[in-house]
Amino acid sequence: MRNLSFFVACTLGGLLVPSAVSSDTISERAKKLHFSSVVVDTHNDTTQRLLDEEFDLGVRHPDGSIDIPRMREGNLSAIFLSIWMSGKITGPEAVKRAEAQLKAVHEQVRRNPKDLVLATTASEVRDAKREGKIAVLMGVEGGHMINNNLDVLRSFANSGVRYMTLTHSVNVEWADSATDKAAHNGLTDFGKDVVREMNRLGVIVDISHVSDKTFYDALEVSKAPLFASHSSCRAICDAPRNMTDQMMRDLAAKGGVVQINYHVGFLSQEFRDAEKKDPKINEAIALQVRQRCGGDGNEGCMLIEGDRITREFVAQGKLPRVDYTKIIEHIDHAVKVAGIDHVGLGSDFDGANMPYGMEDATMLPKITEALLQKGYSEGDVRKILGENTLRVMTGVERVSRELNAKR
Repeated sequence: MRNLSFFVACTLGGLLVPSAVSSDTISERAKKLHFSSVVVDTHNDTTQRLLDEEFDLGVRHPDGSIDIPRMREGNLSAIFLSIWMSGKITGPEAVKRAEAQLKAVHEQVRRNPKDLVLATTASEVRDAKREGKIAVLMGVEGGHMINNNLDVLRSFANSGVRYMTLTHSVNVEWADSATDKAAHNGLTDFGKDVVREMNRLGVIVDISHVSDKTFYDALEVSKAPLFASHSSCRAICDAPRNMTDQMMRDLAAKGGVVQINYHVGFLSQEFRDAEKKDPKINEAIALQVRQRCGGDGNEGCMLIEGDRITREFVAQGKLPRVDYTKIIEHIDHAVKVAGIDHVGLGSDFDGANMPYGMEDATMLPKITEALLQKGYSEGDVRKILGENTLRVMTGVERVSRELNAKR
């Protein structure tokens, strides 16, 4: 969840009401491939909406990017829901809020047993697909939520958390963020202990948001594959949240995966340059978000209004339009750099500004269609859609078993 300015970074969402992908825009071959594949999305911020007890994933909503009907329509087979809050919220309060979000996810699964099932392993994701259900998984987006306490990390893992992003937009006491001034030269000794304990618990080490030095420290310490749950390619869009070509190669060498993020500010250099050129645009968007949402910190409202207001600025010509084909460009670049076994999907749905044509989960078959049109084999498309992520999960689970067997 990161966006135009720091405030907007913590509040905007990809939330327009699209029409469904027309059947005549997707070939029969692409439909058959897409709907028979396990499609995994490793990062969604829909959890912020779940904190509203009246919000039900089971009904189709007139806003947002994610609900059960639209996940069904786009064959989103497995979704990692993000447990997120600003990195400025720390201490026991951060733990308390994280626990509330975990509870909200569990509650949605309880309410919708015919459609949803909580999953914690790759095999459970595959079982859900066979049973015609959507697998729900969870990732903690920011190490500040463990309050410098490995027992809290263990508690999160026991609640079903299967990845943790080491930092969010600011440093934690034991790791440097990509978007903060370096304070630790990467991971501290305690930060390395966090990585080791994540390995033992079977929690994937997520390096989206971390500084380059933190990435390399984590890569060295971890015995299990890592992934970037929602990062794109820095060679195409020079955002510090994106990965360099060398980082992607090194991540791949350890069996990891870069999950391509759909946020326009990470896809398009033109969009990023426009943001920098006129900071008043960001200020105006943030002001309008606060006005429309009452300034009360309602993240659900902010998610909806942020993207809506940003698109108004696009319509006015103040920001450039970005189309979903940029996602394909990043996927293709990452495949060429890291290899076909090391690229996946981490949309940032409900937490960022989506490109035109990828407003919600119903649009996902477009990715399959576009990759086939570029000449990707059906087997390679399946890898990008989800098989690569499942392989990482399996590898992390194996390392966890091995480490626990030695205790």
